[in-house]
Amino acid sequence: MAADVVPWPADDAARYRVAGYWRGETYPEFLDRLVAAFGDRTAVVDDRVRLSYAELAERAGRVARGLRDLGVAAGDRVLVQLPNRAEFLVLWFALLELGAVPVLLRVDHRYAEVVHLARLSGAVAYVVPDVRARFDHRELAAAVRAAGPAVEHVVVVGDPGDSGFTAFDDLAADPSAEPVTGPAGSEDLALLVVSEEGAGLPKLVPRTHDDHQCAARAVAEASGLDGDSVYLAALPVALHHTTTCPGVLGALGASGAVVLADDPDPARCFELVEREGVTVTAIDPRLAPLWLEESRVTDADLSTLRVVQVVGSRLPDDLTRQVLDGFDCAVQRGFGLAEGLICLTGSDDPAEAVRTTCGRPISPADEIRVVDERDVDVPPGEVGELLAKGPYTLRGYHGEAEHDPAAFLDGFHRTGDLVRRLPSGHLVVVGRREDQIRRGGEKIAAPEVEGHLRAHPGIRSAALLPAPDPVLGERSVAFVVPSGRIAPTRETLAVYLVDRGLAAHEVPDEMRVLGEMPLTPVGKVDRRALTRLLGGATG
Repeated sequence: MAADVVPWPADDAARYRVAGYWRGETYPEFLDRLVAAFGDRTAVVDDRVRLSYAELAERAGRVARGLRDLGVAAGDRVLVQLPNRAEFLVLWFALLELGAVPVLLRVDHRYAEVVHLARLSGAVAYVVPDVRARFDHRELAAAVRAAGPAVEHVVVVGDPGDSGFTAFDDLAADPSAEPVTGPAGSEDLALLVVSEEGAGLPKLVPRTHDDHQCAARAVAEASGLDGDSVYLAALPVALHHTTTCPGVLGALGASGAVVLADDPDPARCFELVEREGVTVTAIDPRLAPLWLEESRVTDADLSTLRVVQVVGSRLPDDLTRQVLDGFDCAVQRGFGLAEGLICLTGSDDPAEAVRTTCGRPISPADEIRVVDERDVDVPPGEVGELLAKGPYTLRGYHGEAEHDPAAFLDGFHRTGDLVRRLPSGHLVVVGRREDQIRRGGEKIAAPEVEGHLRAHPGIRSAALLPAPDPVLGERSVAFVVPSGRIAPTRETLAVYLVDRGLAAHEVPDEMRVLGEMPLTPVGKVDRRALTRLLGGATG
């Protein structure tokens, strides 16, 4: 096994192989098998191209040889920062045919994150689009290469300009016919996934061919994917959810088709649903209200849509109820980490479980614990930190051994997520460990309170943060963006929150009104910006 993959214990690995969770298949073998069985079937569609399984494999082979001729070798790391285009999947299979390791970056990562990840991975090449959303990625690539990492080659999907970089299309133009050398085995490192859980710069999660395919296959089965499935990738394709849960790889593994939407705008996505007969897609809580609103007014035919998955951060229960009632198809709640564990609600789950939980672990081999601050298991229904291990959950981060002692306990990964485990096995995510506010000996799960705040008709957006307090240790401060011209008062909110079942200590001690909520590039609340605001005057 490659040295940069922390191995599973031998007895666990043997058990996973015997049970069929690991099938000993590399991704090039995965694609070869699909081509042999379904070569003429549509595999991937975007706004520019439509490729069958055979055409996808043929293009990937040519690009693999072009990368080899460029100087990329087996074992090399390659930064991949592409939007939802067919070239992403062509490049994915090309790199893995070559035996190189894709490092999947979000398209909105910028200089600090990219340089950090280039150095951490030791990447020798960097693949970018030309210009996206008026941002020139060629300039970013030049700055990254000048910063001194090992990046030698830059490949541009689109116009390379006068940068001297290589055009992606040129890789497949006239490569040598000599075959490339692929990975040695399914237990080898297949890719590096970016994890940004917790504070600080992002970490890299190593995934093998075995464990990564195990995850995609298990989610595809739990989602009911088959050869008639058409999966719409509306969220960024480099995200773990969109790649694997079941994502584009789960859909392909089920011999279905993948439709790549370069914009998650619901009007555009609904056009694709009608045009391509999409049966399943995934959105995040940020998109859920926008998609719900558009579904009420669209003229697009959405009758083929069987499942909408809502994945990622916690979705407020009130909004979940609206989504369940509003979409004319099944709604599946999901939760997962780049590090491994994936949970989903099932088709036979009652509506209450879909509304209030994120489901159960997808694999019978998943093992979880919910522990208190002393690492003692808490009773069902009590809040604790979620720990997990299994056939697709990592045993150590890439290149950062100093993180491992704090990130693992007896082989279990410390997720940092605070959950309640119900007697049914369903998990309710109440927040992150670092999102807890410790007020006078009581613990407040900020995301849970935020969900109640956002349910108030007078509030459009809300965030709850801790502020130092000489008596309580920490007090809670609610930042709110009103939905109208006048915000509700703290006193009004206190009555409202208590009526909804919150304890008195969970009512915010202070409220500050904002015109707009500061957001990160991916649309999440920018808590660092709000922390800086805590030093200002009280609102």
